[in-house]
Amino acid sequence: MTEPTSLLAELEGAVSRGTAESRLKALWHATDILIAGRYSEDQIWTFGEVIGLLADEIEIVSRVRLANKLAPSNNAPFKVIKKLAFDDSIDVAGPVLRQSERLDAKMLVENARCKSQQHLLAISKRKSISNDVTDVLVARGNKEVVTSVAGNGGARLSNCSFLQLVKRSEDDSILAEQVGLRKDIPRHLFQQLIAKASEEVKKKLERERSEMGGQIQTVVTDVTGMIHAKFGPASKSYFSAKRTVGKLHQYGELNEEKIFEFAYSLKFDETAVALSLLCALPIDVVERAMVDKNREVILILAKALDLSWATTMSLLFLGADKCRITAGDLEALKNDFARLNVETSKKVLKVYQSRKEMAADTSTLRRLPQLHSN
Repeated sequence: MTEPTSLLAELEGAVSRGTAESRLKALWHATDILIAGRYSEDQIWTFGEVIGLLADEIEIVSRVRLANKLAPSNNAPFKVIKKLAFDDSIDVAGPVLRQSERLDAKMLVENARCKSQQHLLAISKRKSISNDVTDVLVARGNKEVVTSVAGNGGARLSNCSFLQLVKRSEDDSILAEQVGLRKDIPRHLFQQLIAKASEEVKKKLERERSEMGGQIQTVVTDVTGMIHAKFGPASKSYFSAKRTVGKLHQYGELNEEKIFEFAYSLKFDETAVALSLLCALPIDVVERAMVDKNREVILILAKALDLSWATTMSLLFLGADKCRITAGDLEALKNDFARLNVETSKKVLKVYQSRKEMAADTSTLRRLPQLHSN
C-alpha cells in the first residue's frame, strides 16, 4: 500500500526534524489514521515504531489521551500498548488494562505481579480474564480487587482461586455473596462457603440462586452446617475461643472441670478447642465428632481422656440436635461408654492422631478397629 508508506515517511520526517508541537500534532494524526484504517500486522508494527518515537517524551495529559484512543482499538501496536499498560499513572494504564484486546495473558500476569492495586483493579474489570491472570489477582489483590474479580462473570477462576476466595470471604459478607452467586463455583467449595456464611448471605443466595436453594438447605443441615447454624460462623468466635482456651492449656489449667463448664454452658467453640488441644487432633475432627449422629467417636475421645460420665453427657447434649436426647438413647449411650476401655480408647486415639489426613471424614475414623474392650 502506497498511502501508508508515504504517510509513514512523512511521520518519520516529523520525528527527526519537527518541533515538540509539530511532533505532538503528528502523533495524533498518525494515531487517528491507524485507528481508522485496516492494516496488516507488519504495517501496524511500523506505525508503532513511529508512534513510539513521537510519544517518547510526551506529558501525562497526552499519555492519557493516547491510552484512551488506543485502548479499544484492534490496531494498537503491541509495543506501544504494553508501555502504556505499565505506566505508573493509573490514569494512563487504566483504560488499556480494562479494554485492550492487544494485551495477552502473559502481559497481564506480568503487570499484575508488579504494579499497584489500582492496576490490578483495572485488570479485574476486563470483559474476559483467563485463569492465569485471575490466580495472580486473587493471590495479590486487596479486598476491592478480589471482590471485583468475584463479581466479574467474564473472569475464569481455577479451583485454587475459588478456594482462596472462599477463605477470604469468611468475614466479608459482600465477597461471600459475590462468590456464591458465581455459576461456575465447584459444588464442594459452594458448600464450604455456605457452611461459613452469615444467615443474611444464605438468604440472599437463596433468593438470587433459586436453583441452589435445595443445596443451600442441605448444607445448612449437614454436619458442618449444623455447627454454624447452631453456634454461628467459626470466624471471630472461634479465634476468640482459641485464644482463651489456648492460654488455659499453656498454663496447665485446661482440665475436665473446664470442659464440663464449657459444654454445660453450651460454649461450642471453647469445648471443641479444648478437646482438640487435649486430644492433639485437628479442630475439624473434633467439631464433626461432636455433632455426628453416630456418637461413637466422641465417646472414644471422652474415654481416652478418662472423663466422667457427667462430663461426657454434657458433650453429648451439646452436640445433639436442639440439645435434646431421649431417655432411651441416653441410656444406650451410657452403656456404650461404660463398655469402653480407657487404655484401648487411648490406643485408638493414637491411631487418629497418626492419620490426621483423614480428619475431615469421621466416617473414615469410625472404620478404625477395636473400639471396645473385650
